[in-house]
Amino acid sequence: MKILRKLVPLCAVLFAMVSCSNCPKGDLPVAIVPQPNQLVRQDGAFTVTKKTSLVLPGSEKLQKVAGLINQRFSQAAGFELVVTDEKPSSNFIAVELDPAWTKGDEAYELTVDKSGVQVKAGTERGAFYGLVSMLQLLPPAIESTTVVDDVCWSIPFVQIDDAPRFVWRGMHLDVCRHFVPVEFIKKQLDVMALFKMNTFHWHLTEDQGWRIEIKKYPKLTELGSKRVEGDGSVYGGFYTQDEVREVVAYAAERFINVVPEIELPGHSLAALVGYPELSCTGGPFEVRNVWGVEPDVYCAGKEEVFHFLEDIIDEVVPLFPYEYFHIGGDECPKDRWKKCPDCQRRMRKEGLKNEHELQSYFVQRIEKVLLAHGKKMIGWDEILEGGLAPSATVMSWRGEEGGIEAAKQGHDVIMTPGNWVYLDHYQGSSKVEPVAIGGYTTLEESYSYNPVPKELEGEQAKYILGTQGNVWSEYMYTPEMFEYRIYPRIIALAEVGWTQVENKNFDDFLKRMDPQFVRLDYHGINYHIPLPEGPLNQMAFTDSITLDFSTSRPIKMVYTLDGTEPDQNSQVYGSPLSFTENATVKIRSVLNSGKMSAVRTIQVEKQDYAPAATVETSHSGLNGRYAEGIFVQVKDTESVDQWTDIAVDRKNLKTINDYKTPTAAVLDGYIELPENGIYEFQTNFDQFFIGDQLLVNNDGEVKRFSRSNASMALAKGKHPVKIVYLNNNIGGFPQSWNYFNLEYRKSGDEKFSLIKLEDYTY
Repeated sequence: MKILRKLVPLCAVLFAMVSCSNCPKGDLPVAIVPQPNQLVRQDGAFTVTKKTSLVLPGSEKLQKVAGLINQRFSQAAGFELVVTDEKPSSNFIAVELDPAWTKGDEAYELTVDKSGVQVKAGTERGAFYGLVSMLQLLPPAIESTTVVDDVCWSIPFVQIDDAPRFVWRGMHLDVCRHFVPVEFIKKQLDVMALFKMNTFHWHLTEDQGWRIEIKKYPKLTELGSKRVEGDGSVYGGFYTQDEVREVVAYAAERFINVVPEIELPGHSLAALVGYPELSCTGGPFEVRNVWGVEPDVYCAGKEEVFHFLEDIIDEVVPLFPYEYFHIGGDECPKDRWKKCPDCQRRMRKEGLKNEHELQSYFVQRIEKVLLAHGKKMIGWDEILEGGLAPSATVMSWRGEEGGIEAAKQGHDVIMTPGNWVYLDHYQGSSKVEPVAIGGYTTLEESYSYNPVPKELEGEQAKYILGTQGNVWSEYMYTPEMFEYRIYPRIIALAEVGWTQVENKNFDDFLKRMDPQFVRLDYHGINYHIPLPEGPLNQMAFTDSITLDFSTSRPIKMVYTLDGTEPDQNSQVYGSPLSFTENATVKIRSVLNSGKMSAVRTIQVEKQDYAPAATVETSHSGLNGRYAEGIFVQVKDTESVDQWTDIAVDRKNLKTINDYKTPTAAVLDGYIELPENGIYEFQTNFDQFFIGDQLLVNNDGEVKRFSRSNASMALAKGKHPVKIVYLNNNIGGFPQSWNYFNLEYRKSGDEKFSLIKLEDYTY
């Protein structure tokens, strides 16, 4: 097996600006992602022109593929290929379907020589992937939606014999926490197809929103698709059944299977809002407007629950022709079931030992419904609890253990462990990146994943169907933020799913990604570019300071010191920057294509130690004032007519920190520092002042993690502080979940020290 490893240097100019009158015949970049499993590069190149024929067998599916290929040429090159079923002697792109093919449904052979392009496969799907590889051998400008002049549409001579490692190469998309329109989904399907991904897992129901029309139960969308956010605004959206059909058809044209997920028995609050009689308590309920797990779930003891779910399945199944149906089955609290007489009666009647076996009973009843529809059931690994449904496929997310156990029992498994494939994790420092749910999964870590654990070597490995990137949308507030989290890690996972382990190499992948970023630009994808990390945005020093920057993967950084925005021609960062006077550093990262990251601005300030206060304090805690009401930003407090005085200690903190009663508080006190030093502070307070200086400002942020650390030169002793604390719920995360803490560390220290409420004095 020969793998091409030598790639010529890539640059945006070579990708797009080559005169057609002098088309290059060699030294063209070969940068296919996922890496083909057998590729031989040869000298020379074939050039596609408006006289090139597209030769296809009489397949309806391939006629649609011809439309997709011609759309690329029509939009980017300004011409369409002539579609025919008669192969000329030269100047062709030809597809052959071999009835005796034995290499697999998704395998293909691709040959490019002086005569043209030949794709050979056993199925339309395999032929499609061969044509996708051909598109990736063309200049990235082939993805443009407008005509690009002066491009030579040349394809290097290659021979490729390729097939995927796994049959399941997917992306999961949660549209419940945050909704995205149909056109956004289509854009993602286009990119998935470009990288040979074949499964779209559509997460449609949750505690925070029901997103699919069910005609028999209209209140699912009338009530369940909307939630009142913490600021009082209404958030919602759902897909009509016609829109679902549109997405499924669009995906099918790109050989992508769509798997619906209808959550049960947990994560079902949005359904219970309209149909509270299906719960254990009877409600009433509201669609959950904070993230996390809801204790109210479908009642396992009521027959009408199963009739309701059967009706929903009856409507959903015809919309999704693929054989799999996902039922969730994860994170189902048993609190209500333990106290519910109907659930306890069910357990006695069925001889169930505990509530975990009751969940297994619930899932196995639904499995029978799906089997009657000819569907295979998938569930998250919690469906192992109490006994696994006989025909179930397990999606292992809480690590690999559930998948290993299921495979050893002879069940199919899709490996989706959070450490590698959860795309809601940070892929850079939480101090500089937009707020995320937590976790830290770099591009290299995603790329390094092997879906077959060492525990399943040998015959049991056959039960691993593949993997997928999971996109949970709690902290993805805009479509752009979805893409910022998804890309480029989903492309790394595409290669994980396709390419044999021995043919993978991360450094080579990064080189092959250079032209792929240009393709993503043409698709309007807001992909992640690593930000310069290390220094705080606001840094104090007394004598001198050195700033040392890094990035989460190797990438060039450029900077300025004159206040201007850095560009590609700015000074390249190569070693730490040292200062003895005040300075402003503006720095950003630059890809080889020329695309740049956002700019980070670092203020460095020379300071004397701020003197400690000479003051006697006699109380523990903080003293100040508060007001009830919804306050999203600090400026909202300006409209308060009447404040209430309050002294806050741990006993009465709930007055200003009750999740159900939003408030604003302005509190004063003192903290005591052990010695002179430069101190870095971090907190999720909305604003934190030392003396008159606003040091940490999280105003208007989702305060899941502090990203506004700052430092100050402070003398030993007591220092006056002021805290502005808005007890609100912004973006699904309540401020009250932050435990009212402040942390500091002296310059040079590794660990932070915690200032608890009882450590303040006044």
